[in-house]
Amino acid sequence: MEKYTVKYNELTAEEFITLWETVWGAGPSPEQTRLAMENTLFRVSVFDGEKIIAMARMIGDMGLCCYIKDVVVRPEYQGRGIGRMLIEELLKFTGGHGVAGTDVFVELCAMPDKIPFYEKFGFDRNEAQRLKMMYHI
Repeated sequence: MEKYTVKYNELTAEEFITLWETVWGAGPSPEQTRLAMENTLFRVSVFDGEKIIAMARMIGDMGLCCYIKDVVVRPEYQGRGIGRMLIEELLKFTGGHGVAGTDVFVELCAMPDKIPFYEKFGFDRNEAQRLKMMYHI
């Protein structure tokens, strides 16, 4: 991997939204994003100089389950090992913060074309179907 700066638990709402919009379109509101950052277990972000190029975060309870969320690498930086590094950092965090001698269920949701990437880490598919709704507040 090239020389990039990796930051832990420093990802700001503004950086999150900027990166979100590079792959998914219009981002969430700054207020929502600030709340999400405050309540995230672990955030990892990658910079090329001052430019945010990748992020990922872990949410959950650390006792029984963790959920990998918002793994994003700018399209022009994909294929350089950055995504692998993000997942490794999230798994390392999980391994260092759970109850020794126990298993923690780590899950994520992936688009079909990204599933082979996650399978390289040992993730596998199950019969569960993802259910979702946008709940208006």
